[in-house]
Amino acid sequence: MKRPGFYTFAGRVVLCAGALLSTWPASAQSPAAVVAHDLSPWSMFLAADIVVKTVMIGLASASLIAWTIYIGKLLELRLRNARMRRAIADLGQQPSLAAAQDKVSASLDVVPSLLESARQEIVMSELASDKAGVKERVNSRLSSLVARAARRSAAGTGILASIGSTAPFIGLFGTVWGIMNSFIGISKAQTTNLAVVAPGIAEALLATAIGLVAAIPAVMFYNHLTRVIGAYRALVSEAAEEVMRLVSRDLDRTSMRAARFPEAINGR
Repeated sequence: MKRPGFYTFAGRVVLCAGALLSTWPASAQSPAAVVAHDLSPWSMFLAADIVVKTVMIGLASASLIAWTIYIGKLLELRLRNARMRRAIADLGQQPSLAAAQDKVSASLDVVPSLLESARQEIVMSELASDKAGVKERVNSRLSSLVARAARRSAAGTGILASIGSTAPFIGLFGTVWGIMNSFIGISKAQTTNLAVVAPGIAEALLATAIGLVAAIPAVMFYNHLTRVIGAYRALVSEAAEEVMRLVSRDLDRTSMRAARFPEAINGR
């Protein structure tokens, strides 16, 4: 039997390859003709799985909340700081607690409350002979008001801390879920062609990107607001010290008046 020549053998190989290519899936023949995926962020969002899409919407909402809180708190704290500086300047020019209450506007943040609290304690301790004890009680009242004002000024910043700490992990969850779906798609398509799996992986990674976009500004906003709140608390403490000076001045005047005119004080 005559053995086939080289050209006959090559022809048969070509015919077999042609038959295989004719039965090969269309997606494996031409990567450019696989699926014309638009890999813009909006298109990837629309094509994402419902779980990944929910994660993206949640992270975008968290980012919007972070920006809203930051802008609102920043404007509020700047207004409060301006009022406190004006109030401290007014307090430093007053000779007594009564004069300060008449001079200081009721709109100047927590300062009117500081003055009223100090006045109430002096009235309640009017018959007390130990003036040092009166000062301690006034200082205790003022310290409580300072702490309350600091807590009120920090309201809402905890949300920024929560967003900054959890958003990356929520985005990572969306990414893991999306990549899992991509591997399921690979097993169903029975192909590892990069053009087939790339869109699903890109959609999954978009969730992590959105998580970082939400988390990084939230952390920066929280740190900045913490510094601004610290400055505000320092101003409130300074205002409380000014009130304590007025209280001490009034108590010293009362003591001096009692020493000079004891019969007038005893005859009240």
